[in-house]
Amino acid sequence: MARSTQEINAGSMADIAFLLLIFFLVTTTMDVDTGISRKLPPPLTGDEEPPDINERNIFTVLVNSRDRLLVEGEPGDIRFLRERAKEFMSNPQNRENLPEMTIKNIPELGNVRVPKNAVISLKNDRGTSYKMYIAVQNELAAAIDELRNELSLEKFGKRYDDLINEAQIEAIQDAIPVPISEAEPEDVGGN
Repeated sequence: MARSTQEINAGSMADIAFLLLIFFLVTTTMDVDTGISRKLPPPLTGDEEPPDINERNIFTVLVNSRDRLLVEGEPGDIRFLRERAKEFMSNPQNRENLPEMTIKNIPELGNVRVPKNAVISLKNDRGTSYKMYIAVQNELAAAIDELRNELSLEKFGKRYDDLINEAQIEAIQDAIPVPISEAEPEDVGGN
């Protein structure tokens, strides 16, 4: 008597593999590089002049090809950049060489002392390392974040990062915008 061998029906295996493939494709998330968000000013038309900004309202940061900083015309250190940017944006002693301050009435905040037309101008050399570029960006963004957190704690008792009320978030952003202006890199020197 011949013994028959048992075979496994593999006809539905392809269907199962296909369903698993579809499941993993649908449920898997891909990391997306978001970059550094900056709001750019609208382009000037041919006959339009750039806006006139008072020199005291511009905080200038230059980074050369050797990753050295020049902050407000003086050699600077990345370790102190955040504090200098915060001081510039808040002008706590109302100094004449820092931005003009004004009182702005923001519905969610009431009357708030804010900088008038303050701009942080960042310019890099083409030879600036990416690491230094990101470090400078991080310090400037951290200065704005700290100022926003301080105002949010004062007005709402919560850090700006923890706010969930959209009106409160917009009020803090209105009081402390992100006034970072980046010029196109060029060869500014290696000294």
